Amino acid sequence: MDRLRLVLVLGAFIALGPLTIDLYLPALPTITGELLTTSANVQLTLTGTLLGLGLGQLVIGPLSDRFGRRRPLIAGAAVHVLASLLCIVAPNVAVLGGLRLLQGLGAAAGSVIAMAIVRDLYTGRAAATLLSRLILVMGTAPVLAPTFGAWLLAFTSWRGVFAVLALYSLILMPIAARALPETLPPERRVTSGVVGTLRTYRGLLRDRTFVGLVLVAGLAMSAVMSYVSGASFVFQEQFGLNQQQFGLAFSSGAIWLILASQLNPVLLRRFEPRQLLLGAIAMAATASLLLVAVAVSGVGGLLGVLLPLWLVLLSVGFGLPNAPAVALSRHGETAGTAAALLGATQFGVGALISPMVGVLGNDAVAMGTSIAGGLVLSLIVLVTVVRPWRLPDLDTAPDEVAATAS
Repeated sequence: MDRLRLVLVLGAFIALGPLTIDLYLPALPTITGELLTTSANVQLTLTGTLLGLGLGQLVIGPLSDRFGRRRPLIAGAAVHVLASLLCIVAPNVAVLGGLRLLQGLGAAAGSVIAMAIVRDLYTGRAAATLLSRLILVMGTAPVLAPTFGAWLLAFTSWRGVFAVLALYSLILMPIAARALPETLPPERRVTSGVVGTLRTYRGLLRDRTFVGLVLVAGLAMSAVMSYVSGASFVFQEQFGLNQQQFGLAFSSGAIWLILASQLNPVLLRRFEPRQLLLGAIAMAATASLLLVAVAVSGVGGLLGVLLPLWLVLLSVGFGLPNAPAVALSRHGETAGTAAALLGATQFGVGALISPMVGVLGNDAVAMGTSIAGGLVLSLIVLVTVVRPWRLPDLDTAPDEVAATAS
């Protein structure tokens, strides 16, 4: 399978998670009024999706190590179709939250299996380079999705957004069946069952460096999720933007994520992923503290908030592909389970931290504080636990396939 087609197919599946999370963001204030609830309760529907994405990966990753990559991928898409259709008729916020959890469980397959497929086929810098291309999707989809959602809301209600999500995942099912080869042949599959899976997780959790990298990635992702969770209220309620203006302001961050994801493969020709990771997280933490200072002082209004936010997104764009590349390089023999733990932590930490924006007040100060908390903690873990300057260099061989698709 050629690389371009692989990136397009895997990118389509990876996008399912961010689209599920973010497509309905412009409608959060509307949903609050229509379902007669509070903004904090509506934000919990986002938390439910993140929990589903995290828990789903812990189950689907080991299943993909045992049964191959394609069948769990198709099953996850089918679950997502069902949950999306049920969201259309959700009568209250409690039911919507439960269905969003189920949606997240279905979408988890795309996230974890895509990373496992990359590790099946590539290693070292080659894996980091391909992950950079996929981060282009993973990073820009959350930022562009609200713009598309705002456009959809000009023609339909928030319930129609879930109809679009159902259609998207329905289209993905035949793509997985026909266009994606099985990258884990039977002779390389893990057949030890539940006990073996638990043993594998125990082995991963005993690897201090791997656990540290997982936490670094999760805390960096929590900054993005804090932005996603609070932006609709900050931009629309604090700064008075309408749904379409919010979509434009929110999607402006995609430029910086795209820039980082495209520059990362170029920088990988000269630097190791561990070096880029350290620089990215340090810069992101610094920018997040600047964001808090600007939000507290009120200097510059909306533009004053956007500028440090863009720097945060640029920095995180360099961190997100390099953290998993280094982490997965340590456990290629159980790539699905390792990717599951990595992805589950990313979404799980995001689910825990992102509601803090609502708890702290749903304004720019609250959003900035939540973002800064995640990134400063990420830097502390990176420096004290991972200590990237002590890690060996990854494979410096040419960018070629490490295993062929069956």
